[in-house]
Amino acid sequence: MTSATNEIARPKGPGFPEFVCMIALMMALNALAIDSMLPALPDIGDALGVANENSRQWVITAYLLGFGAMQIVYGPLADRFNRKPVLMIGVGIYVAFSLLAMLAPTFETLILARIGQGMGSAATRVLAVSIVRDRFSGRTMARVMSLSFLVFLGVPVIAPSLGQAILLVAPWEAIFGVLAFAGVALMIWAGLRLPETLHPEDRLPIEARRVALAFREAVTNRISIGYTLAMTAITGALFAFINSSQQIFFDVFKAPGLFTTVFALIAGGIAIASVINAKLVEKLGSRMIGHTALLGFITFGAIHLMVTLSGHETIWTFGILQACTMFCFGLLAGNFGSMAMEPMGHIAGTASSAQGFISTIIGSLIGFAIGQAFDGTVVPMTLGITSCGIVALGFVLLAERGKLFVARNTIPVTAG
Repeated sequence: MTSATNEIARPKGPGFPEFVCMIALMMALNALAIDSMLPALPDIGDALGVANENSRQWVITAYLLGFGAMQIVYGPLADRFNRKPVLMIGVGIYVAFSLLAMLAPTFETLILARIGQGMGSAATRVLAVSIVRDRFSGRTMARVMSLSFLVFLGVPVIAPSLGQAILLVAPWEAIFGVLAFAGVALMIWAGLRLPETLHPEDRLPIEARRVALAFREAVTNRISIGYTLAMTAITGALFAFINSSQQIFFDVFKAPGLFTTVFALIAGGIAIASVINAKLVEKLGSRMIGHTALLGFITFGAIHLMVTLSGHETIWTFGILQACTMFCFGLLAGNFGSMAMEPMGHIAGTASSAQGFISTIIGSLIGFAIGQAFDGTVVPMTLGITSCGIVALGFVLLAERGKLFVARNTIPVTAG
């Protein structure tokens, strides 16, 4: 059976539900490492002498930069040395730096540990997409990714509450201990149950010229780069919300006690969208759902901006409108990722690396820039999110030659 088949036949390994849950846990390690930190930022700042509240956002951004940078490395390694051993090494790095962060004596040490933690977690992003692409393609791949996102996106709903619960009984360092434990659990599960998904004939040597050509194809293919850049802009909007959320609840609304509840409401919008997408994507197609969701994302972002500028923003208008915006994000994220990978099946690992590198590095910097503009109001965040949505629409129009909602084949098409 060749790699062109829709699903690889394996004599052993997890069934479909277990496979989806395992992929979701790979992805969840990343979300858990980000969102569980949010309630702890004031405690971390106080303990390590960080007086400037905006500077505490580095706890999030440092992780994201490490996470994005190493994706460019794991893809070629996974295409050469198989998926499973590279996954194990990456998660091992994640566990080691989680323990270092738990013991960090200074803010600088913590930031270095967060970079290392992100560098390890990058393997889970690359390998999750590559392993799914090894087994599935097209709308079935989109369904698998959407179901994985459902479990994965349940983490942001509970992660701030988990972080807050840990803070009630232990210092902030214990959160990193929980992250290390989750990493070890994944290593044991994958070690026992995950078979190798890369076919021997699809293994590629690590040759500078071949890797360069593969990256070139990933960033010049019009569909791949168009949707990658669109996802980059939308990712920037998500990181802008994450970076700003703790300060908005604590400083703007003076309601730290409602932070985890409203954050869960907003994250729940993404999870609900993933359920809906999983049910509809094979019937309606990724483009119909993804393009409609992007227009909704822009619309809700613009409404939220107008409410904020009019002076009528409350914690409840914030929660409802942001939940609607993130609902649209949940509909478009998996579909944009699948569409970016459509023409890249023959270089899935390398393409996933290139796409993840671009979307995470640039997206985290966009989100950090918007977060740093926090001025005691919600205006910078809502303006930033709306702008990101408009930029994403421009890149989608570039990918689709100016036409939305039109189903296309997956034959590689170079830029220009």
